[in-house]
Amino acid sequence: MFVIVVYDVGEKRVAKVLKICRKYLTWVQNSVLEGEISEASFKKLKLELKKTIKESEDSVIFYILRTTKYSEREAMGIRKGGEDLII
Repeated sequence: MFVIVVYDVGEKRVAKVLKICRKYLTWVQNSVLEGEISEASFKKLKLELKKTIKESEDSVIFYILRTTKYSEREAMGIRKGGEDLII
């Protein structure tokens, strides 16, 4: 599956959340990562994030695409990272 993760977490947890997500996905830009991931790895990612974030203060959103066949990516402005990946 292809997953896009977008997060908004407290300043003290930003580095931890980014480090966890980068183990599984590719950093695209501030608070956004994407990539192919297995079901098992996705479960591990969510478990690690659940232990790190404060659910009463933080937000993590997962966009899950079963296939990228009908998707397209378009970017404007400066390229921050992961731009070589095209879905």
